[in-house]
Amino acid sequence: MKALLFSGQGAQKVGMGKSLYDNSPIAKDLYDRAEQTLGFEFKKICFEGPETVLTETRVCQPALYVQGFAIAEILKANGKLDGLKAALGLSLGELTAYAYAGVWDFETGLKIVAERGRLMQVACDATKGGMAAVVGGSIDEVRKLCAAYDLDVANMNCPGQIVISGDFNKVNEAAANAKEFGSFKLVKPLVVAGAYHSRLMEPARVEFEKFLAPIEFKEPQLTVFTNTTGKEISEPGEMKEALVKQVVSSVLWENCLRGAIAQGCAEFYECGPGGVLAGMMKRTDPLAKVVSISEFSELPA
Repeated sequence: MKALLFSGQGAQKVGMGKSLYDNSPIAKDLYDRAEQTLGFEFKKICFEGPETVLTETRVCQPALYVQGFAIAEILKANGKLDGLKAALGLSLGELTAYAYAGVWDFETGLKIVAERGRLMQVACDATKGGMAAVVGGSIDEVRKLCAAYDLDVANMNCPGQIVISGDFNKVNEAAANAKEFGSFKLVKPLVVAGAYHSRLMEPARVEFEKFLAPIEFKEPQLTVFTNTTGKEISEPGEMKEALVKQVVSSVLWENCLRGAIAQGCAEFYECGPGGVLAGMMKRTDPLAKVVSISEFSELPA
């Protein structure tokens, strides 16, 4: 059986989606509709940059959502999704997975993504947050490091790769002194706009909960997973609660991947740039087959 993997923030790059737009009527329609819905020069920023603007949370989240959804729709039209069992996404990608699973339609999902990105941008601007990648060491060692510097575990991506998040200066202090707390190979601060999936995003969580309250969630037509637990989720009310919580909670991506594998998924399409999710899958289950697609030329024949 097959599953779709949708990229999270950080995978974006200038030029994303242009070859899809130029060569696929399906992608062109989605990008045109997205620009009309968003009300700014969305296509130009995706296709031409500048990178500084594309990297803004309010822009890159819709950019990844539209590209990921477009790739999945093209795959479906080309008959490549026979045997599709599940859709799962890393952080922002979870919302793309829900859209493709029919929890909401494309435009509704885009509006949700845009507001999530806007609220997180506001939270970033109001704080000085940072994140660091932790390679090696155990989760218990990472938690001790976080406790010592008042930080949060943001992502548990795959075996040997964890991300911590919180106050910018504390993140850098933790990175500089990490060897005192465990057998880490590397603790490297990341170039990010803020402390995602940490308590510094609490203002965004509060407002996002208000925004989602009146929006209808439908039962997914595919198996989907919540990043908050790494487990399958299907009840609409629980999905809404989980999406709100996800803004400030750890992303249990490795558990999501293992959950899809346990469901019998052995073939995966990564819908989005960078091949990051393929790398995480390889560390989680080397036997899983992953095809990464960002450009039109990378679509399977």
